[in-house]
Amino acid sequence: MESDEVGTVFVAGASGGTGRAVLRLLGPRVPTVRALTRSPGTRDTLRRAGADEVVVDDLLDPRHLDEALADVDVVVSTVGSDVVDAFSSGPFVDGEGAQTLLDAMVAAEVDAFVMESALGVGDEPASSLATAFEAVIGPIQRAKAETEAALRAAPVRHTIFRPGVLTNGPRTDDVTVAEPGATLYGSVSRADVARLLVAAPVTERAADATFEVVATPSFPARAVDVDWRLPGDADHGAGDGGDSAVPVDVVGDGSESRG
Repeated sequence: MESDEVGTVFVAGASGGTGRAVLRLLGPRVPTVRALTRSPGTRDTLRRAGADEVVVDDLLDPRHLDEALADVDVVVSTVGSDVVDAFSSGPFVDGEGAQTLLDAMVAAEVDAFVMESALGVGDEPASSLATAFEAVIGPIQRAKAETEAALRAAPVRHTIFRPGVLTNGPRTDDVTVAEPGATLYGSVSRADVARLLVAAPVTERAADATFEVVATPSFPARAVDVDWRLPGDADHGAGDGGDSAVPVDVVGDGSESRG
Protein backbone atom coordinates (compact mmCIF):
# COMPACT_ATOMS: atom_id res chain seq x y z
CA MET A 1 0.00 0.00 0.00
CA GLU A 2 1.03 3.59 -0.53
CA SER A 3 1.10 5.84 2.51
CA ASP A 4 -1.68 8.04 1.17
CA GLU A 5 -3.95 4.99 0.83
CA VAL A 6 -4.08 4.54 4.60
CA GLY A 7 -7.07 6.56 5.75
CA THR A 8 -8.56 4.60 8.66
CA VAL A 9 -6.70 2.10 10.84
CA PHE A 10 -8.54 -0.22 13.22
CA VAL A 11 -6.49 -1.26 16.27
CA ALA A 12 -7.67 -4.39 18.09
CA GLY A 13 -6.21 -4.96 21.55
CA ALA A 14 -5.78 -1.20 21.89
CA SER A 15 -5.86 -1.26 25.70
CA GLY A 16 -2.69 -3.36 25.97
CA GLY A 17 0.85 -2.05 26.07
CA THR A 18 1.60 -2.71 22.42
CA GLY A 19 -1.81 -1.43 21.38
CA ARG A 20 -1.35 1.89 23.16
CA ALA A 21 2.09 2.28 21.57
CA VAL A 22 0.48 1.70 18.17
CA LEU A 23 -2.08 4.42 18.91
CA ARG A 24 0.64 6.89 19.86
CA LEU A 25 2.43 6.33 16.55
CA LEU A 26 -0.69 6.36 14.39
CA GLY A 27 -2.39 9.37 15.99
CA PRO A 28 -0.52 12.11 14.12
CA ARG A 29 0.04 10.04 10.98
CA VAL A 30 -3.30 8.83 9.63
CA PRO A 31 -6.64 10.63 9.30
CA THR A 32 -8.63 8.23 11.51
CA VAL A 33 -7.50 5.81 14.22
CA ARG A 34 -10.29 3.55 15.49
CA ALA A 35 -9.53 1.61 18.68
CA LEU A 36 -11.27 -1.54 19.90
CA THR A 37 -11.55 -2.28 23.62
CA ARG A 38 -13.69 -4.48 25.83
CA SER A 39 -13.76 -1.92 28.62
CA PRO A 40 -15.86 1.27 28.40
CA GLY A 41 -13.70 2.74 31.15
CA THR A 42 -10.68 2.97 28.85
CA ARG A 43 -12.26 5.34 26.31
CA ASP A 44 -10.57 8.48 27.61
CA THR A 45 -7.20 6.75 28.00
CA LEU A 46 -7.30 5.49 24.42
CA ARG A 47 -8.30 8.89 23.05
CA ARG A 48 -5.41 10.51 24.88
CA ALA A 49 -3.09 7.87 23.40
CA GLY A 50 -4.13 8.76 19.85
CA ALA A 51 -7.49 7.16 19.04
CA ASP A 52 -9.99 9.33 17.17
CA GLU A 53 -12.78 6.82 17.74
CA VAL A 54 -13.24 4.09 20.34
CA VAL A 55 -15.39 0.99 19.78
CA VAL A 56 -16.44 -1.06 22.81
CA ASP A 57 -16.92 -4.70 21.83
CA ASP A 58 -15.65 -8.20 22.59
CA LEU A 59 -14.08 -10.30 19.84
CA LEU A 60 -15.26 -13.46 21.61
CA ASP A 61 -18.85 -12.14 21.64
CA PRO A 62 -18.99 -9.36 19.04
CA ARG A 63 -22.05 -7.21 18.53
CA HIS A 64 -20.85 -4.22 16.53
CA LEU A 65 -17.86 -5.56 14.61
CA ASP A 66 -19.31 -5.21 11.11
CA GLU A 67 -20.14 -1.55 11.67
CA ALA A 68 -16.80 -0.93 13.37
CA LEU A 69 -14.90 -2.09 10.28
CA ALA A 70 -16.77 0.14 7.84
CA ASP A 71 -14.39 2.25 5.73
CA VAL A 72 -11.30 0.71 7.40
CA ASP A 73 -8.15 0.34 5.30
CA VAL A 74 -5.87 -1.53 7.74
CA VAL A 75 -6.46 -3.74 10.78
CA VAL A 76 -3.65 -3.97 13.35
CA SER A 77 -4.23 -6.78 15.84
CA THR A 78 -2.33 -6.76 19.13
CA VAL A 79 -4.83 -8.97 20.96
CA GLY A 80 -3.34 -11.47 23.36
CA SER A 81 -4.36 -13.77 26.19
CA ASP A 82 -2.91 -13.57 29.69
CA VAL A 83 -0.58 -16.34 30.82
CA VAL A 84 -3.23 -17.60 33.25
CA ASP A 85 -5.60 -18.12 30.33
CA ALA A 86 -3.36 -20.94 29.14
CA PHE A 87 -4.69 -23.05 31.99
CA SER A 88 -8.28 -22.65 30.81
CA SER A 89 -10.07 -24.56 28.09
CA GLY A 90 -10.53 -21.43 25.99
CA PRO A 91 -11.73 -20.03 23.70
CA PHE A 92 -8.79 -17.66 23.31
CA VAL A 93 -8.93 -14.17 21.87
CA ASP A 94 -5.69 -15.02 20.01
CA GLY A 95 -7.54 -17.80 18.21
CA GLU A 96 -11.31 -17.67 17.89
CA GLY A 97 -11.45 -13.94 18.62
CA ALA A 98 -8.78 -12.95 16.10
CA GLN A 99 -10.29 -15.24 13.47
CA THR A 100 -13.68 -13.60 13.99
CA LEU A 101 -11.98 -10.26 13.39
CA LEU A 102 -10.32 -11.64 10.25
CA ASP A 103 -13.60 -12.94 8.84
CA ALA A 104 -15.28 -9.60 9.50
CA MET A 105 -12.49 -7.60 7.87
CA VAL A 106 -12.56 -9.81 4.77
CA ALA A 107 -16.32 -9.27 4.52
CA ALA A 108 -15.77 -5.53 4.92
CA GLU A 109 -13.13 -5.59 2.15
CA VAL A 110 -10.38 -4.17 4.36
CA ASP A 111 -7.08 -4.12 2.47
CA ALA A 112 -4.50 -5.27 5.04
CA PHE A 113 -4.20 -7.14 8.34
CA VAL A 114 -1.13 -6.88 10.59
CA MET A 115 -0.85 -9.40 13.45
CA GLU A 116 1.26 -9.50 16.58
CA SER A 117 1.95 -13.19 17.23
CA ALA A 118 4.83 -14.71 19.25
CA LEU A 119 8.12 -16.57 18.89
CA GLY A 120 7.60 -20.30 18.63
CA VAL A 121 4.29 -20.15 16.82
CA GLY A 122 4.27 -22.33 13.71
CA ASP A 123 6.16 -25.44 12.62
CA GLU A 124 9.55 -23.90 11.76
CA PRO A 125 12.71 -24.70 13.78
CA ALA A 126 12.51 -22.92 17.13
CA SER A 127 14.92 -21.52 19.70
CA SER A 128 15.01 -22.64 23.33
CA LEU A 129 12.99 -19.54 24.22
CA ALA A 130 10.30 -20.47 21.74
CA THR A 131 10.27 -23.99 23.18
CA ALA A 132 9.78 -22.49 26.64
CA PHE A 133 6.83 -20.47 25.37
CA GLU A 134 5.28 -23.69 24.10
CA ALA A 135 5.82 -25.41 27.45
CA VAL A 136 4.23 -22.60 29.47
CA ILE A 137 1.48 -21.30 27.18
CA GLY A 138 1.09 -24.07 24.63
CA PRO A 139 -2.68 -23.69 24.13
CA ILE A 140 -2.29 -19.98 23.42
CA GLN A 141 0.57 -20.62 20.99
CA ARG A 142 -1.54 -23.14 19.11
CA ALA A 143 -4.45 -20.68 18.98
CA LYS A 144 -2.11 -18.09 17.47
CA ALA A 145 -0.88 -20.66 14.94
CA GLU A 146 -4.44 -21.32 13.81
CA THR A 147 -4.99 -17.60 13.33
CA GLU A 148 -1.73 -17.24 11.40
CA ALA A 149 -2.81 -20.04 9.06
CA ALA A 150 -6.22 -18.49 8.53
CA LEU A 151 -4.63 -15.12 7.80
CA ARG A 152 -2.25 -16.54 5.20
CA ALA A 153 -5.18 -18.21 3.46
CA ALA A 154 -7.31 -15.06 3.45
CA PRO A 155 -7.55 -12.81 0.36
CA VAL A 156 -5.87 -9.84 2.06
CA ARG A 157 -2.40 -8.38 2.33
CA HIS A 158 -0.96 -9.54 5.64
CA THR A 159 2.09 -9.24 7.86
CA ILE A 160 2.76 -11.35 10.96
CA PHE A 161 5.34 -10.46 13.61
CA ARG A 162 6.53 -13.01 16.18
CA PRO A 163 8.26 -11.04 18.95
CA GLY A 164 10.30 -12.49 21.78
CA VAL A 165 9.74 -11.57 25.41
CA LEU A 166 7.91 -8.24 25.45
CA THR A 167 9.22 -5.47 27.69
CA ASN A 168 8.08 -1.96 28.60
CA GLY A 169 11.39 -0.42 27.54
CA PRO A 170 11.75 2.56 25.21
CA ARG A 171 11.61 2.44 21.46
CA THR A 172 15.11 2.03 20.03
CA ASP A 173 14.56 1.30 16.29
CA ASP A 174 17.42 -1.18 16.78
CA VAL A 175 15.88 -4.62 16.36
CA THR A 176 16.58 -7.80 14.43
CA VAL A 177 13.75 -9.02 12.25
CA ALA A 178 14.11 -12.57 10.94
CA GLU A 179 12.33 -14.90 8.62
CA PRO A 180 10.61 -17.90 10.26
CA GLY A 181 13.03 -20.61 11.34
CA ALA A 182 15.89 -18.24 12.19
CA THR A 183 15.59 -19.45 15.81
CA LEU A 184 15.92 -16.00 17.35
CA TYR A 185 15.72 -15.59 21.10
CA GLY A 186 15.65 -12.60 23.41
CA SER A 187 13.48 -9.63 24.27
CA VAL A 188 12.05 -6.60 22.51
CA SER A 189 10.13 -3.57 23.72
CA ARG A 190 6.46 -3.19 22.93
CA ALA A 191 7.32 0.23 21.51
CA ASP A 192 9.70 -1.32 18.97
CA VAL A 193 7.12 -3.94 18.00
CA ALA A 194 4.51 -1.21 17.62
CA ARG A 195 6.73 0.63 15.14
CA LEU A 196 6.95 -2.47 12.95
CA LEU A 197 3.21 -3.09 13.16
CA VAL A 198 2.50 0.47 12.02
CA ALA A 199 5.14 0.37 9.27
CA ALA A 200 4.15 -2.99 7.78
CA PRO A 201 1.22 -1.88 5.58
CA VAL A 202 3.35 0.69 3.73
CA THR A 203 6.60 -1.31 3.61
CA GLU A 204 6.84 -3.32 0.40
CA ARG A 205 9.09 -6.03 1.88
CA ALA A 206 6.47 -6.75 4.56
CA ALA A 207 3.68 -7.73 2.18
CA ASP A 208 2.41 -11.27 2.87
CA ALA A 209 5.37 -11.98 5.14
CA THR A 210 6.03 -13.47 8.58
CA PHE A 211 8.92 -12.32 10.78
CA GLU A 212 10.57 -13.16 14.10
CA VAL A 213 11.55 -10.08 16.14
CA VAL A 214 14.02 -9.47 18.99
CA ALA A 215 16.19 -6.57 20.11
CA THR A 216 18.48 -8.09 22.74
CA PRO A 217 20.57 -9.94 21.76
CA SER A 218 20.93 -8.83 18.15
CA PHE A 219 22.15 -10.88 15.20
CA PRO A 220 24.06 -8.39 13.00
CA ALA A 221 26.27 -10.93 11.23
CA ARG A 222 23.28 -12.24 9.27
CA ALA A 223 21.48 -8.95 8.79
CA VAL A 224 20.23 -7.15 5.71
CA ASP A 225 18.52 -3.77 5.69
CA VAL A 226 14.82 -3.18 5.16
CA ASP A 227 13.45 0.33 4.77
CA TRP A 228 10.57 0.23 7.25
CA ARG A 229 8.50 3.31 6.50
CA LEU A 230 5.74 4.69 8.66
CA PRO A 231 2.56 6.15 7.16
CA GLY A 232 3.07 9.83 6.54
CA ASP A 233 6.87 9.72 6.45
CA ALA A 234 6.80 12.30 3.68
CA ASP A 235 5.24 14.70 6.19
CA HIS A 236 7.20 13.57 9.28
CA GLY A 237 10.92 13.95 8.71
CA ALA A 238 13.95 13.32 10.84
CA GLY A 239 13.12 16.32 12.98
CA ASP A 240 9.93 14.82 14.39
CA GLY A 241 11.55 12.89 17.20
CA GLY A 242 12.96 9.94 15.32
CA ASP A 243 9.88 8.55 13.61
CA SER A 244 11.27 8.74 10.10
CA ALA A 245 12.39 5.65 8.22
CA VAL A 246 15.24 3.80 9.87
CA PRO A 247 16.82 0.61 8.49
CA VAL A 248 16.13 -2.43 10.65
CA ASP A 249 18.13 -5.64 10.54
CA VAL A 250 16.37 -8.48 8.75
CA VAL A 251 17.80 -11.96 9.03
CA GLY A 252 16.82 -14.38 6.31
CA ASP A 253 17.88 -17.21 4.07
CA GLY A 254 17.98 -15.04 0.94
CA SER A 255 14.90 -16.25 -0.71
CA GLU A 256 1.27 -6.80 24.05
CA SER A 257 -0.32 -9.12 27.99
CA ARG A 258 1.29 -10.38 24.89
CA GLY A 259 0.05 -7.14 23.38
